[in-house]
Amino acid sequence: MEGLPDAAVFATRLKNTLIQYHSIEDDKWRVAKKMKDVTIWRKPSEEFNGYLFKAQGVIDDIVNSVIDHIRPGPCRLDWDSLMTSMDILEHFEENCCVMRYTTAGQLWNIISPREFVDFSYTVGYEEGLLSCGVSLDWSEKRPEFIRGYNHPCGWFCVPLKDNPRQSLLTGYIQTDLRGMIPQSAVNTAMASTLINFYGDLQKALQKA
Repeated sequence: MEGLPDAAVFATRLKNTLIQYHSIEDDKWRVAKKMKDVTIWRKPSEEFNGYLFKAQGVIDDIVNSVIDHIRPGPCRLDWDSLMTSMDILEHFEENCCVMRYTTAGQLWNIISPREFVDFSYTVGYEEGLLSCGVSLDWSEKRPEFIRGYNHPCGWFCVPLKDNPRQSLLTGYIQTDLRGMIPQSAVNTAMASTLINFYGDLQKALQKA
């Protein structure tokens, strides 16, 4: 497999990195955007010259349905307004793959369409699930897209203690969009994109 040593070792390292993010103390985060049901925080990333964003909100569905809509697969393209295409390039086990996907332009196309190639892994976490990913240095590039890079990112989804029919969804995202974009534009886009992600996801689950 190109650019990837051992899938099992790689997956475990990725999972441990996300669990580390999940244990960062609250006072290290600064609120970037807040809506009725969703809050977005940020802190400087240790991976690149940008921010690690944290998103959290309650989704009105069970954990398995929520993660099935987030992880790579046909569900994701149906509802995620930012994603314009997705291909699974390599499959390891049921919960582990390499995917290539493209995103639409943002902020009136100040941010042009991007392409990503990510290793994706879904695994049990406490009473719920963690779906996480990280970009790979995949040599095959398409000239019409700028190749973005996702540093370790992922979504923790656990049932609410007082209502297991609802899920607490917490995401950690640190995307280097690359290309010539002012960092302030990236920060604005990321916070808004994460808020929209929750809204679009909730709508899709209500239809399902």
